[in-house]
Amino acid sequence: MFLASRRSFLFGSAAALSSTLFSSAVTAADSTPLISVSAQHPDVAAAIRLYESWVDEQMAYRQLPGIAIGIVQDQTLIWARGFGYADVAAQKPVTPKTAFRMASNSKMFTAIAVMQMRDAGKLRLDDPVVQYLPWFKPKPAAEDDPPITIEHLVTHASGLPREAADTYWVSFKFPNKAFIQDTIAGQSAVFSPNERWKYSNLALGLAGLVVEVVSGEKFNDYQNKHILGPLGMKDTSFDVETANLAKGYGRRMPDGSRQLMPWTDTKDLAAATGLTSTVEDMAKFVSLQFRKGPAGGSQILKSTTLREMHRVRFMQPTWTSGQGLGFAVNRRDGKLYVGHGGSLAGYKTTTSFNIENKLGVIVLTNGDDARPDQFAERAFDIIGAAVIKAAKPPEKPKQWDVSWSRYAGLYRSLWGDSQVVEMNRELVMITPTADDPMQGMQKLVPLGNGVFKLEGASGGAAVGELVTFKEAGGKVVQMRVGNMTQERVGS
Repeated sequence: MFLASRRSFLFGSAAALSSTLFSSAVTAADSTPLISVSAQHPDVAAAIRLYESWVDEQMAYRQLPGIAIGIVQDQTLIWARGFGYADVAAQKPVTPKTAFRMASNSKMFTAIAVMQMRDAGKLRLDDPVVQYLPWFKPKPAAEDDPPITIEHLVTHASGLPREAADTYWVSFKFPNKAFIQDTIAGQSAVFSPNERWKYSNLALGLAGLVVEVVSGEKFNDYQNKHILGPLGMKDTSFDVETANLAKGYGRRMPDGSRQLMPWTDTKDLAAATGLTSTVEDMAKFVSLQFRKGPAGGSQILKSTTLREMHRVRFMQPTWTSGQGLGFAVNRRDGKLYVGHGGSLAGYKTTTSFNIENKLGVIVLTNGDDARPDQFAERAFDIIGAAVIKAAKPPEKPKQWDVSWSRYAGLYRSLWGDSQVVEMNRELVMITPTADDPMQGMQKLVPLGNGVFKLEGASGGAAVGELVTFKEAGGKVVQMRVGNMTQERVGS
């Protein structure tokens, strides 16, 4: 009978962990002041203890084999820990250096390769796939279907079936390029391109073959040279059975047993599902997502392209999830999380990050029923919340000049009214005709010399614009927001 151990191992000593942290305030990727947070911060340490206790009990009650979890804040892996065993029979513990098969996390790396080539002018996202793979001629879903493009492949909008024409998820014998090439003409698209989101490992496998054609390199070689190597991901590979790989275990059966799952070579579907990595290496990948700047060195893709990849290209009807370029996007409790999950026989994993707070969570498991998303969500909710609170810079003292009170009042134009209100030594702007004055309220942040900047929710049309006031005869007569003016109503 399989019994999961509650024993777990902390990533290094407290001193060793602290030495990897920033010692003072740093500038984050978007130039927003960010205070680096240590796992030893009292609030964060307390949150970690709570989370660890919960994970320990989950491991025990659910008899899970092993889990590795990491928390990334901007450019630092601030906490990582292994729970349980990488090899149950040998009682080999999981650590943050333990490798796990990451399956569909591969899709993010494949899409990055595509975008590197797009940025280099070697392909376009709207290029038909058949331009690079002349044998790519599946049966269309409808007679008037447009060609399937590279963008369709990496956004799951191609309409292609989920898999190539074989039962490799049962046999564990994945197809090579020759098989895909010989059988693709016999496969039919399930939907027309862009008709609806349709998850497809076949599509991302084809994207990997496009990478090979355009680069002239084997997919694995391309990844090592242009992505994994520059990022310093030394313990990450595609379809390499490494010595530090955790054994994969099937779901827990009614008698408590778990089947030891075979190692799988995903061959020419590696671009969709062949990745193997560790918490420490994936932390480097997550940190990339928060950086800003042009491509070069460890910045394997310019930040503007990464943001393009994170944006939703295909929205689900529920409006709570969507698909970017190789990245999945989900909305939970008012926050957006970007990343990907993965599932291969014996392994369930997830990589998730929130751009706004520069916070990421990596969860790697070697049990088919481990539900890594649950562990990631709780890590965000418990540890992440403490990190965000601790990382907030102290509030700056409000700048206030008593003479600014004269700007308070009603302003009107052909397009509507705005009310400037003085509230506790600051000026705010509301729409007086709105049902709720708090909704859409924006602050006038002083920049000096009578100039203000409008700050508020990102949905506001004038957010970020400069605000100035015109005076005549000792009275305020006009407000200018950007290039729009409103006249003062009354004195």
